[in-house]
Amino acid sequence: MDYRIEKDTLGEIKVPADKLWGPQTQRSLENFKIGQEMMPQEVLRALALLKKCAALTNEELGELPAEKAHAITTAADEVLQGKWDEHFPLVVWQTGSGTQSNMNMNEVLANRANQILQTKGSQPRVHPNDDVNRGQSSNDTFPSAIYISGVMLVEDRLRPSLQSLQATLEQKQRDYQDVIKIGRTHLQDATPMTFGQEVSAWQHMLKKNDQMISESVQHMNALAIGGTAVGTGLNAHPEFGQRVAEKVSKLTGQSFTSSENKFHALTSYDALVYVHGTLKALAADLMKIANDIRWLSSGPRAGLGEIQIPANEPGSSIMPGKVNPTQSEALTMVACQVIGNDTTIGVAASQGHFQLNTFKPVLAHNFLQSVRLLADAMASFDAKAIQGLMPDKKAMAEKVNQSLMLVTALNPHIGYEKAATIAKSAYEQGITLKEAAINSGIMTAEAYDQYVQPAQMTNQGKEDDEK
Repeated sequence: MDYRIEKDTLGEIKVPADKLWGPQTQRSLENFKIGQEMMPQEVLRALALLKKCAALTNEELGELPAEKAHAITTAADEVLQGKWDEHFPLVVWQTGSGTQSNMNMNEVLANRANQILQTKGSQPRVHPNDDVNRGQSSNDTFPSAIYISGVMLVEDRLRPSLQSLQATLEQKQRDYQDVIKIGRTHLQDATPMTFGQEVSAWQHMLKKNDQMISESVQHMNALAIGGTAVGTGLNAHPEFGQRVAEKVSKLTGQSFTSSENKFHALTSYDALVYVHGTLKALAADLMKIANDIRWLSSGPRAGLGEIQIPANEPGSSIMPGKVNPTQSEALTMVACQVIGNDTTIGVAASQGHFQLNTFKPVLAHNFLQSVRLLADAMASFDAKAIQGLMPDKKAMAEKVNQSLMLVTALNPHIGYEKAATIAKSAYEQGITLKEAAINSGIMTAEAYDQYVQPAQMTNQGKEDDEK
């Protein structure tokens, strides 16, 4: 492999000749051979966007010559287009401030900007620190990139996926609003309800999740940019932070500001913890929905067998014709990962030592992984499970008719204790509730039919009136 010799404050180091990165990136590559988790692409894109906005702002403020600024912004646009992805080789497990990834971006943009200037026959040399990183520190750019990438991923991928799944469930709720089935509490038979009512709980969970995520993510719009090393803004123009934030807002379509307290922005990730808490809440609800579906579809003959799920692939390498709830399994594994990520994020965010939190890369990695996994898993669950889900109306009706909990409808007429006697007798003798009620002499067949009407027990008419 061909090398070139680069210098930094520690001395000389060999850098692959065909790479745009420089000495600090190379030192990170050699010093942190840990794991396979790469710095998230979303963070790198956000850093490139931030550097573009910083160059434009420095040009406006007279801090950077136009020729250099234009070369940097052109290089940043190329990074945003994915042209130089192979030149960002660093892993998550590096310096806790993200300095090395910030410098990776600075070096790539500087070297590419110099190539652009050379092509144009220009002489000025773009420096990674003095020019690309002008008015900045890793301590304010890296957290800003985390928040920008987090907001964008939540708004562009997570919420659309969540809203699509919610819409599918809302349609299922309407389609099966009158299909009567038995309810269950404590995993035991309870009183009747409709399948639409059961689905309505799932749908409403996602509606509330979307509201909570939307409300919480607004707290990630305040960026650390402009704080530089410790929050004082040393070496940055007083207007730099807000001007950069305004440009980021314009280019992303989101509303970002420069934090009113940079000391807080550099050392605290409370907003990230807050937002991820809503992601954990979503994961918990998705776990419940997926588990309900795989229990309700269990069987099909030796389980509950109340709903039918799409047969997407063979379920067994040895048992022909087996269909497994694989989408539920994938979704619940994602939920477990997100809940685990929340613990890591909570612990890492608590480690703001004096003026800086040095757990930034793992915060970025876990947060963005949660968003990606939830967005992808919900899209898959929607398309491959929920859209093709159907109730087995016959199985539902049979279980309603067999349920002893229909006796609950008799409570207002004969009292709890007599109703319990009828239910116990039916269970012990293996007969129907109606037969047990008649045999008890407590009521006639006509009275039983008058009082025990599963459709009325769902309160469906009352719900319609309230709507």
